[in-house]
Amino acid sequence: MSAEEVVGRLESGMTIGIGGWGSRRKPMALVRALLRSDVTDLTLVSYGGPDVGLLAAAGKIRRLVTAFATLDSVPLEPHFTAARQRGAFEMTELDEAMVMWGLTAAAQRLPFIPVRAGLGSDVLRVNPSLRTVTSPYEDGEELLAVPALRLDAALVHLNRADVRGNGQYLGSDPYFDDLFCQAADAAYLSCEHIVDTGDLLKDAGPQTLLVNRAFVTGVVATPNGAHFTACAPDYERDENIQRAYARAARDPEAWRTFTARFLSGDEAAYQSAVAAFHEEEPA
Repeated sequence: MSAEEVVGRLESGMTIGIGGWGSRRKPMALVRALLRSDVTDLTLVSYGGPDVGLLAAAGKIRRLVTAFATLDSVPLEPHFTAARQRGAFEMTELDEAMVMWGLTAAAQRLPFIPVRAGLGSDVLRVNPSLRTVTSPYEDGEELLAVPALRLDAALVHLNRADVRGNGQYLGSDPYFDDLFCQAADAAYLSCEHIVDTGDLLKDAGPQTLLVNRAFVTGVVATPNGAHFTACAPDYERDENIQRAYARAARDPEAWRTFTARFLSGDEAAYQSAVAAFHEEEPA
């Protein structure tokens, strides 16, 4: 599929999960395609990074379900911060493990999973709709019932995939992308390269085959498609572009300039603008 074909299957009001972690291996080409669409009023589930920031800046988020929103080397995602401060969307703030277990519950078609994560913290105070359950066994322990985070669609980015939807990561961390796919009614996998199925295990172990084709609806070849986030070992985070993004987010005129330069065209135009930016940098 193309990124535009993926977005053509998304609808306003959907619950969409976005894989990756902070500013690492985010499906940014798919996010940029979503920015160019009329899709809005989204419930977004994400370990937040610039995906959250860009969609917040575009006013496309109705509710955000997350544990954080960070650019990693920039501690707080600036567009998320600004949108949160002006009350631009509703927010469900969960513990990092609670997001994982909510996706796991959805993947296993369970209504909730009992966990200890979040107990003794302010999670219950800021989420009064959460409930606890008592173990039916002799221990009688009280546990937090994390509700399933069922998704209408999931967007993830991996290093390689075949045309059937088997996805492989080659970096150091899977970032729960498999759970996002399993928790979704439809999952779309973008990747740096599409390869033959037999080539997925060349120079890599079977544990790197993170996403199973049974849980993937469509595959998109998007070289450099996680930019400006990291997609190790293919490339690291583009810190210069990320700094320019963060600086621009703090000033409306600077943001209009950034948007006109990097986000006003299609993906090819974005990649060309990035290349031109680096050519202009001092040695």
